[in-house]
Amino acid sequence: MRILVTGAAGFIGAAVSQALVARGDAVFGIDNLNDYYPVSLKHDRLARVAAAAGGQRFEFRHLDFSDDTALSEALADQEIDAIVHLGAQAGVRYSIDHPMAYARSNLVGHLALLEVARRRQVRHMVYASSSSVYGGNAKLPFSVADRSDHPVSLYAATKRADELMSESYAHLYRIPLTGLRFFTVYGPWGRPDMMLWNFTRRLLAGEPLPVFNEGDMYRDFTFIDDIVGGVLACLDLPPEDDGGEKAGGSRAPHALYNIGNNRSEHLMKVIGLLEDACGRTASIEMLPMQPGDVHKTYADIDALTDATGYRPGTSIETGVPAFVRWYRDYTRT
Repeated sequence: MRILVTGAAGFIGAAVSQALVARGDAVFGIDNLNDYYPVSLKHDRLARVAAAAGGQRFEFRHLDFSDDTALSEALADQEIDAIVHLGAQAGVRYSIDHPMAYARSNLVGHLALLEVARRRQVRHMVYASSSSVYGGNAKLPFSVADRSDHPVSLYAATKRADELMSESYAHLYRIPLTGLRFFTVYGPWGRPDMMLWNFTRRLLAGEPLPVFNEGDMYRDFTFIDDIVGGVLACLDLPPEDDGGEKAGGSRAPHALYNIGNNRSEHLMKVIGLLEDACGRTASIEMLPMQPGDVHKTYADIDALTDATGYRPGTSIETGVPAFVRWYRDYTRT
Protein backbone atom coordinates (compact mmCIF):
# COMPACT_ATOMS: atom_id res chain seq x y z
CA MET A 1 0.00 0.00 0.00
CA ARG A 2 0.96 3.66 -0.35
CA ILE A 3 0.24 5.46 2.91
CA LEU A 4 -0.02 9.18 3.56
CA VAL A 5 1.51 9.86 6.99
CA THR A 6 1.04 13.31 8.53
CA GLY A 7 3.41 14.44 11.24
CA ALA A 8 6.02 12.22 9.61
CA ALA A 9 8.87 14.07 11.34
CA GLY A 10 7.21 13.73 14.74
CA PHE A 11 7.90 11.18 17.44
CA ILE A 12 5.12 8.72 16.62
CA GLY A 13 4.87 9.66 12.93
CA ALA A 14 8.52 8.90 12.20
CA ALA A 15 8.37 5.60 14.09
CA VAL A 16 5.22 4.53 12.24
CA SER A 17 6.71 5.59 8.89
CA GLN A 18 9.81 3.51 9.56
CA ALA A 19 7.73 0.47 10.48
CA LEU A 20 5.60 0.86 7.34
CA VAL A 21 8.56 1.01 4.97
CA ALA A 22 10.17 -1.89 6.84
CA ARG A 23 7.21 -4.11 6.07
CA GLY A 24 7.17 -3.09 2.40
CA ASP A 25 4.64 -0.26 2.25
CA ALA A 26 5.40 3.07 0.57
CA VAL A 27 5.04 6.25 2.63
CA PHE A 28 4.35 9.79 1.49
CA GLY A 29 5.14 11.83 4.59
CA ILE A 30 4.24 15.43 5.30
CA ASP A 31 5.13 17.72 8.19
CA ASN A 32 5.30 21.48 8.69
CA LEU A 33 8.53 21.17 10.72
CA ASN A 34 7.43 23.85 13.18
CA ASP A 35 9.73 25.04 15.95
CA TYR A 36 7.65 23.86 18.91
CA TYR A 37 10.84 21.96 19.76
CA PRO A 38 14.23 21.83 17.95
CA VAL A 39 13.72 21.18 14.24
CA SER A 40 17.10 19.40 14.14
CA LEU A 41 15.53 16.44 15.97
CA LYS A 42 12.78 16.26 13.35
CA HIS A 43 15.35 16.26 10.54
CA ASP A 44 17.27 13.49 12.30
CA ARG A 45 14.12 11.38 12.54
CA LEU A 46 13.40 11.91 8.84
CA ALA A 47 16.96 10.91 7.93
CA ARG A 48 16.53 7.72 9.94
CA VAL A 49 13.30 6.84 8.11
CA ALA A 50 14.87 7.59 4.72
CA ALA A 51 17.85 5.38 5.57
CA ALA A 52 15.52 2.55 6.61
CA ALA A 53 13.71 2.92 3.28
CA GLY A 54 16.99 2.58 1.40
CA GLY A 55 16.18 5.49 -0.90
CA GLN A 56 12.89 3.90 -1.86
CA ARG A 57 9.34 3.74 -0.47
CA PHE A 58 9.68 7.04 1.43
CA GLU A 59 8.98 10.50 0.05
CA PHE A 60 8.76 13.58 2.23
CA ARG A 61 7.12 16.93 1.58
CA HIS A 62 7.50 19.97 3.84
CA LEU A 63 4.06 21.56 4.13
CA ASP A 64 1.35 22.62 6.55
CA PHE A 65 -1.58 20.23 6.16
CA SER A 66 -3.96 22.84 7.58
CA ASP A 67 -3.39 24.74 4.30
CA ASP A 68 -5.95 22.93 2.17
CA THR A 69 -4.68 24.45 -1.10
CA ALA A 70 -1.07 23.46 -0.45
CA LEU A 71 -2.16 19.99 0.66
CA SER A 72 -4.26 19.45 -2.48
CA GLU A 73 -1.41 20.57 -4.72
CA ALA A 74 1.09 18.28 -2.97
CA LEU A 75 -1.20 15.28 -3.33
CA ALA A 76 -2.37 16.00 -6.88
CA ASP A 77 -0.03 13.46 -8.49
CA GLN A 78 0.12 11.06 -5.54
CA GLU A 79 -1.64 7.72 -5.31
CA ILE A 80 -2.87 7.26 -1.74
CA ASP A 81 -4.47 4.04 -0.46
CA ALA A 82 -4.77 4.92 3.22
CA ILE A 83 -3.94 7.68 5.69
CA VAL A 84 -2.26 7.66 9.10
CA HIS A 85 -2.97 11.15 10.42
CA LEU A 86 -0.61 11.76 13.35
CA GLY A 87 0.23 15.42 12.77
CA ALA A 88 -1.07 17.82 15.42
CA GLN A 89 -0.07 20.59 17.75
CA ALA A 90 0.75 18.65 20.90
CA GLY A 91 1.09 19.65 24.54
CA VAL A 92 -1.53 20.34 27.19
CA ARG A 93 0.30 23.20 28.89
CA TYR A 94 1.34 24.89 25.62
CA SER A 95 -2.34 25.15 24.66
CA ILE A 96 -2.96 27.52 27.58
CA ASP A 97 -0.82 30.24 25.99
CA HIS A 98 -1.05 29.40 22.27
CA PRO A 99 -4.70 28.50 21.59
CA MET A 100 -4.78 29.54 17.93
CA ALA A 101 -2.02 27.06 17.04
CA TYR A 102 -4.34 24.28 18.21
CA ALA A 103 -7.31 25.61 16.25
CA ARG A 104 -5.27 25.70 13.04
CA SER A 105 -3.51 22.37 13.33
CA ASN A 106 -5.90 20.20 15.29
CA LEU A 107 -9.24 21.48 14.00
CA VAL A 108 -8.69 22.96 10.53
CA GLY A 109 -5.91 20.47 9.84
CA HIS A 110 -7.99 17.46 10.85
CA LEU A 111 -10.86 18.62 8.67
CA ALA A 112 -8.45 18.98 5.73
CA LEU A 113 -7.40 15.34 6.13
CA LEU A 114 -11.01 14.20 6.37
CA GLU A 115 -11.60 15.99 3.08
CA VAL A 116 -8.65 14.15 1.51
CA ALA A 117 -10.10 10.87 2.75
CA ARG A 118 -13.52 11.78 1.34
CA ARG A 119 -12.26 12.94 -2.05
CA ARG A 120 -9.89 10.00 -2.45
CA GLN A 121 -12.26 7.41 -0.95
CA VAL A 122 -9.31 5.87 0.88
CA ARG A 123 -9.68 2.37 2.28
CA HIS A 124 -8.99 3.60 5.83
CA MET A 125 -7.82 6.62 7.83
CA VAL A 126 -6.31 6.09 11.27
CA TYR A 127 -5.93 9.30 13.28
CA ALA A 128 -4.43 10.39 16.59
CA SER A 129 -6.70 11.29 19.45
CA SER A 130 -5.59 11.47 23.08
CA SER A 131 -6.28 10.14 26.55
CA SER A 132 -6.77 13.80 27.53
CA VAL A 133 -10.34 13.63 26.13
CA TYR A 134 -11.35 11.91 29.38
CA GLY A 135 -10.71 15.14 31.30
CA GLY A 136 -10.97 14.75 35.05
CA ASN A 137 -12.76 11.40 34.83
CA ALA A 138 -12.49 9.72 38.24
CA LYS A 139 -13.56 6.29 36.97
CA LEU A 140 -10.56 4.04 36.34
CA PRO A 141 -9.47 2.57 34.05
CA PHE A 142 -10.67 4.87 31.27
CA SER A 143 -12.93 3.08 28.82
CA VAL A 144 -13.98 4.24 25.35
CA ALA A 145 -17.56 3.86 26.63
CA ASP A 146 -16.95 6.58 29.26
CA ARG A 147 -18.20 10.13 28.80
CA SER A 148 -15.63 12.46 27.29
CA ASP A 149 -17.45 15.78 27.13
CA HIS A 150 -15.72 17.61 30.00
CA PRO A 151 -12.21 18.46 28.72
CA VAL A 152 -9.92 20.30 31.14
CA SER A 153 -7.61 21.75 28.45
CA LEU A 154 -8.04 23.24 25.01
CA TYR A 155 -5.78 20.51 23.62
CA ALA A 156 -8.22 17.90 24.93
CA ALA A 157 -11.17 19.81 23.49
CA THR A 158 -9.59 19.86 20.02
CA LYS A 159 -8.95 16.13 20.13
CA ARG A 160 -12.52 15.39 21.14
CA ALA A 161 -13.70 17.71 18.36
CA ASP A 162 -11.60 15.65 15.91
CA GLU A 163 -13.45 12.54 17.03
CA LEU A 164 -16.82 14.22 16.52
CA MET A 165 -15.89 15.53 13.06
CA SER A 166 -14.72 12.04 12.16
CA GLU A 167 -18.01 10.56 13.30
CA SER A 168 -19.92 12.93 11.03
CA TYR A 169 -17.72 12.07 8.02
CA ALA A 170 -18.03 8.35 8.66
CA HIS A 171 -21.81 8.76 8.85
CA LEU A 172 -22.21 11.01 5.81
CA TYR A 173 -19.62 9.51 3.47
CA ARG A 174 -19.12 5.98 4.89
CA ILE A 175 -15.35 6.48 5.14
CA PRO A 176 -13.66 3.89 7.41
CA LEU A 177 -12.04 5.85 10.26
CA THR A 178 -10.26 4.79 13.44
CA GLY A 179 -9.31 7.17 16.25
CA LEU A 180 -6.61 6.15 18.72
CA ARG A 181 -6.55 7.68 22.18
CA PHE A 182 -2.83 7.60 22.99
CA PHE A 183 -1.70 7.31 26.61
CA THR A 184 1.65 8.99 27.51
CA VAL A 185 3.88 7.69 24.74
CA TYR A 186 7.61 7.59 25.52
CA GLY A 187 10.81 6.03 24.25
CA PRO A 188 13.80 6.68 21.97
CA TRP A 189 13.39 9.64 19.58
CA GLY A 190 10.75 11.14 21.84
CA ARG A 191 9.80 14.79 22.34
CA PRO A 192 11.95 17.19 24.42
CA ASP A 193 8.85 18.79 25.95
CA MET A 194 7.73 15.53 27.53
CA MET A 195 8.47 14.56 31.12
CA LEU A 196 10.91 11.72 30.48
CA TRP A 197 13.20 13.77 28.22
CA ASN A 198 12.96 16.86 30.43
CA PHE A 199 13.72 14.96 33.62
CA THR A 200 16.58 12.97 32.08
CA ARG A 201 18.19 16.17 30.82
CA ARG A 202 17.78 17.83 34.21
CA LEU A 203 19.10 14.83 36.14
CA LEU A 204 22.25 14.60 34.05
CA ALA A 205 22.76 18.38 34.29
CA GLY A 206 22.29 18.40 38.08
CA GLU A 207 19.17 20.54 37.86
CA PRO A 208 16.09 20.10 40.10
CA LEU A 209 13.06 18.24 38.75
CA PRO A 210 9.77 20.19 38.78
CA VAL A 211 7.26 17.66 40.10
CA PHE A 212 3.63 18.76 39.94
CA ASN A 213 0.80 17.97 42.35
CA GLU A 214 3.44 17.30 45.00
CA GLY A 215 4.38 14.09 43.17
CA ASP A 216 0.91 12.56 43.43
CA MET A 217 0.56 11.86 39.71
CA TYR A 218 -0.08 8.63 37.82
CA ARG A 219 0.32 7.96 34.11
CA ASP A 220 -0.18 5.00 31.80
CA PHE A 221 3.29 5.12 30.21
CA THR A 222 3.31 3.40 26.81
CA PHE A 223 6.55 2.50 25.00
CA ILE A 224 6.84 3.66 21.40
CA ASP A 225 7.31 0.13 19.98
CA ASP A 226 3.99 -0.95 21.51
CA ILE A 227 2.28 2.13 20.08
CA VAL A 228 3.61 1.46 16.59
CA GLY A 229 2.43 -2.14 16.70
CA GLY A 230 -1.04 -1.00 17.67
CA VAL A 231 -1.22 1.66 14.97
CA LEU A 232 -0.27 -0.81 12.24
CA ALA A 233 -2.69 -3.43 13.56
CA CYS A 234 -5.52 -0.88 13.41
CA LEU A 235 -4.51 0.33 9.95
CA ASP A 236 -4.89 -3.21 8.65
CA LEU A 237 -8.38 -3.56 10.14
CA PRO A 238 -10.76 -0.89 8.78
CA PRO A 239 -14.11 -0.72 10.59
CA GLU A 240 -16.82 -2.44 8.57
CA ASP A 241 -19.83 -0.53 7.32
CA ASP A 242 -22.25 -3.14 8.60
CA GLY A 243 -24.45 -1.14 10.95
CA GLY A 244 -22.96 -2.87 13.97
CA GLU A 245 -21.84 -0.91 17.01
CA LYS A 246 -18.12 -0.17 16.98
CA ALA A 247 -15.79 0.53 19.90
CA GLY A 248 -16.75 4.00 21.05
CA GLY A 249 -20.43 3.54 20.17
CA SER A 250 -20.64 4.47 16.48
CA ARG A 251 -22.79 2.52 14.03
CA ALA A 252 -20.97 4.15 11.13
CA PRO A 253 -17.58 2.74 10.02
CA HIS A 254 -15.81 4.64 12.82
CA ALA A 255 -14.02 3.04 15.77
CA LEU A 256 -12.35 4.59 18.81
CA TYR A 257 -9.73 2.73 20.84
CA ASN A 258 -7.55 3.39 23.85
CA ILE A 259 -3.94 2.51 23.13
CA GLY A 260 -1.88 2.32 26.29
CA ASN A 261 0.15 0.04 28.53
CA ASN A 262 -2.87 -0.88 30.70
CA ARG A 263 -0.96 0.07 33.87
CA SER A 264 -1.11 3.33 35.82
CA GLU A 265 2.36 4.07 37.21
CA HIS A 266 3.16 6.48 40.02
CA LEU A 267 5.33 9.38 38.88
CA MET A 268 7.76 8.95 41.78
CA LYS A 269 8.38 5.34 40.71
CA VAL A 270 9.34 6.54 37.25
CA ILE A 271 11.67 9.13 38.76
CA GLY A 272 13.32 6.34 40.76
CA LEU A 273 13.90 4.34 37.57
CA LEU A 274 15.39 7.45 35.95
CA GLU A 275 17.73 7.93 38.91
CA ASP A 276 18.91 4.34 38.60
CA ALA A 277 19.39 4.57 34.82
CA CYS A 278 21.23 7.91 35.04
CA GLY A 279 23.27 6.99 38.11
CA ARG A 280 22.19 10.23 39.79
CA THR A 281 20.04 11.25 42.75
CA ALA A 282 17.36 13.77 41.87
CA SER A 283 16.79 17.09 43.57
CA ILE A 284 13.02 17.46 43.52
CA GLU A 285 11.01 20.69 43.54
CA MET A 286 7.46 19.89 44.61
CA LEU A 287 4.88 22.09 42.88
CA PRO A 288 1.06 22.37 42.79
CA MET A 289 -1.07 20.90 40.02
CA GLN A 290 -0.78 22.74 36.71
CA PRO A 291 -3.82 24.03 34.80
CA GLY A 292 -5.04 21.44 32.30
CA ASP A 293 -3.31 18.49 33.99
CA VAL A 294 -5.14 15.42 35.28
CA HIS A 295 -4.31 13.39 38.35
CA LYS A 296 -4.28 9.91 36.87
CA THR A 297 -4.56 8.16 33.52
CA TYR A 298 -5.15 4.45 33.06
CA ALA A 299 -6.17 2.79 29.79
CA ASP A 300 -8.75 0.05 29.44
CA ILE A 301 -7.45 -1.57 26.24
CA ASP A 302 -9.89 -4.50 26.06
CA ALA A 303 -11.62 -3.18 22.93
CA LEU A 304 -8.33 -2.84 21.05
CA THR A 305 -7.10 -6.22 22.23
CA ASP A 306 -10.36 -7.90 21.21
CA ALA A 307 -10.26 -6.29 17.76
CA THR A 308 -6.56 -6.66 16.90
CA GLY A 309 -4.86 -8.85 19.48
CA TYR A 310 -2.91 -5.82 20.74
CA ARG A 311 -0.90 -6.58 23.87
CA PRO A 312 1.76 -4.09 25.04
CA GLY A 313 4.96 -5.87 25.98
CA THR A 314 7.27 -3.19 27.41
CA SER A 315 7.24 -2.39 31.12
CA ILE A 316 8.61 0.90 32.45
CA GLU A 317 11.39 -1.13 34.10
CA THR A 318 12.58 -1.95 30.57
CA GLY A 319 11.43 1.15 28.68
CA VAL A 320 12.81 3.89 30.94
CA PRO A 321 16.42 2.60 30.86
CA ALA A 322 16.08 2.08 27.09
CA PHE A 323 15.15 5.74 26.71
CA VAL A 324 18.05 6.90 28.89
CA ARG A 325 20.54 4.83 26.87
CA TRP A 326 19.23 6.35 23.64
CA TYR A 327 19.23 9.87 25.11
CA ARG A 328 22.84 9.62 26.25
CA ASP A 329 23.92 8.31 22.88
CA TYR A 330 21.94 10.93 20.94
CA THR A 331 23.09 13.89 23.05
CA ARG A 332 26.49 12.38 23.94
CA THR A 333 25.76 13.16 27.59
